[in-house]
Amino acid sequence: MFFKKKTLEDFSAQRKDSGMIRTLSTMDLTFLGIGGIIGSGVFVLTGIGAARYAGPGIVLSFIAAGLLCMLVGLAYAELASLIPAAGSAYAYTFASLGEGMAFLCGWSLIIGYIVTASAVAVGFSAYFSGMMASLGMEIPKALLTTAPEGGIINLPAVVITLIIGVILAHGTKESSRLNTILISLTLCAIVAYVVVTSPHAVAANLDPFLPFGAGGIMAGAAVVFFSFMGFDTVATSAEECKTPEKSLPIGIIASVFVCLCIYSVVALVLTATIPYTDLDRADPVAYCLRLIGYTSLANLVTVGILFGMITTLIVYIFGQARVFFAMSRDGFLPKSMANIHPKYGTPYFITLVGSAIIAFIAGCVPMLYIVELANTGVLAAFFIVFVGLIQLRRNSPELPRTFHFPALYLFAPIGMAVCLYLIWALSAVTNITFIVLMVLGFFFYNSYAPKHRCWDKASSSSANGESSYSDSTTSS
Repeated sequence: MFFKKKTLEDFSAQRKDSGMIRTLSTMDLTFLGIGGIIGSGVFVLTGIGAARYAGPGIVLSFIAAGLLCMLVGLAYAELASLIPAAGSAYAYTFASLGEGMAFLCGWSLIIGYIVTASAVAVGFSAYFSGMMASLGMEIPKALLTTAPEGGIINLPAVVITLIIGVILAHGTKESSRLNTILISLTLCAIVAYVVVTSPHAVAANLDPFLPFGAGGIMAGAAVVFFSFMGFDTVATSAEECKTPEKSLPIGIIASVFVCLCIYSVVALVLTATIPYTDLDRADPVAYCLRLIGYTSLANLVTVGILFGMITTLIVYIFGQARVFFAMSRDGFLPKSMANIHPKYGTPYFITLVGSAIIAFIAGCVPMLYIVELANTGVLAAFFIVFVGLIQLRRNSPELPRTFHFPALYLFAPIGMAVCLYLIWALSAVTNITFIVLMVLGFFFYNSYAPKHRCWDKASSSSANGESSYSDSTTSS
């Protein structure tokens, strides 16, 4: 069964019986993508990436990571127009490469989503505590740092994660409305920051532009790649979208492009205003404003930044729940995870459980370890997506697609090579940890899936034969 693929009939039958409510529009999806991308990346990793990896050249790191995500976004757009199913890369891999690779891809996505959401929660805590301290209400350091850092627990990160988990369990459309409002306020805060800070930019701060050499650009890209991963969540919402074939490609591509422009501007202004050596902190934007004398504005902008991180948390907790839901519905994880709330129409159980896992990691694991592991998981999933798209295009070119990846055989191999390079650029400890987690996932798949697999049962009773692209029924 390792290479057996899902048919279009399989996806259609599952969408029909999912119980999810279709409420999301193209605009909802675009803001969902922006909300997932604009968060701790622009507000946290800009400073850390500049100080440790690329210097002022961090703007080039953002551009490199953003261009890779544009390529991945194009791949997602074609696959989403063909297979509008919950689970994003997991579902696409199931259609193109088969069950086993789909499980490993989904496992990678879950690692990426959970760990990324944890990093965003840590970033939220840093900005929140900084704002509270400036208002004279300092939070004890022991409640802001993890045990390995000399503290007890990162309490604000835990609290905000659990609150958002409860909100998401109560409805998709309501969460989408909250996301749209908050991301609009965040964009206003970013504009205010750029307008106020730009006059203080000094060309001398950009010299040397590449203090860590040209290699620092890609090293920085490997870390800040984390900043763009939220667009993937747009694809996980396919079964809650009114017109997924049209809306998913637009939402994915538009959100990546808008955020690439924003990241580049903010990174350039920040490193031109403050020497990159002073930016190794979790709240560089607010720190920059306070340093140039705008303390009150820093607090106002921080409120906007906090809203942005909340939207990012909403998107990632939303996304991990949908991937869990898709895998559990297929029988690769306990079926209870796929339970849909009869009133709210959401996978409430796994939303709450996932939020608890994210809160635990955010409260107990240092930031940098979280970020690198998140990048490895999603880069691996994106590599598989490129392979799957090439396979599907070669084997089933006649399938109806409302979007085509341009120059696929040129750009997809480039995207695959960049994914592998960025994984290699991360620390050995991070990659070893990821490999160990993938091996554990493979063993779980081999021990659990054969006894609980159920994805092909619904289609066997409703489909009248194999789809044109399900040409492999090879057993593992």
